[in-house]
Amino acid sequence: MTIIGIAGGTGSGKTTVVRKIAQALPPHYVAVVPLDSYYNDTSHMTEEERQNINFDHPDAFDWKLLIKHINMLRNGESIEQPTYSYILCNRLKETVHVESKPVIIIEGIMTLINKKLRDLMDLKLFVDTDSDERLIRNIRRDVVERGRTVDMVLERYLSVLKPMHEQFIEPTKKYADLIIPQGGENLKGISILCKYIEGLVPEVDINKL
Repeated sequence: MTIIGIAGGTGSGKTTVVRKIAQALPPHYVAVVPLDSYYNDTSHMTEEERQNINFDHPDAFDWKLLIKHINMLRNGESIEQPTYSYILCNRLKETVHVESKPVIIIEGIMTLINKKLRDLMDLKLFVDTDSDERLIRNIRRDVVERGRTVDMVLERYLSVLKPMHEQFIEPTKKYADLIIPQGGENLKGISILCKYIEGLVPEVDINKL
């Protein structure tokens, strides 16, 4: 089994990179575990308290549960992956059944910040994208998918996203085995990654992206 961690700032293109890697391999070879699914359970909080959660701080994540689930997948066991609602700022009752696969991809802004999680990875990646481009992507995503206004997104970027990125996310570059600039647009970088996976899973023929 190969466990790959993919980190990078919000809006950097991590999901696009993951999708292109998954497309390069047979579907039954890849399981994707999003870090976003492992935000802490906030059922005990009031709605106001939930709205004030800093989603870009390491303390927002349930690292214990995530590490437990990755170990289960590594041991050939299936997991019930939590689901999280950005609208409700809480976990949902529904879970996603995830089977163990030859390639496990963990994707999220702080995938590389936790040492215990890093130690489980065979390959660590950081998707690096210009801050202006990331801001534009955040505006487009949050307005459409999370019900926020442009002013709300800009205020959150300046007060939370930017300082948290500089303090916690950007420094995790030093743990990466491979840095991919330009996110999903960097076909050469993704091609190198796919070649690496091809070497680990020789029966898979990766011809092109």
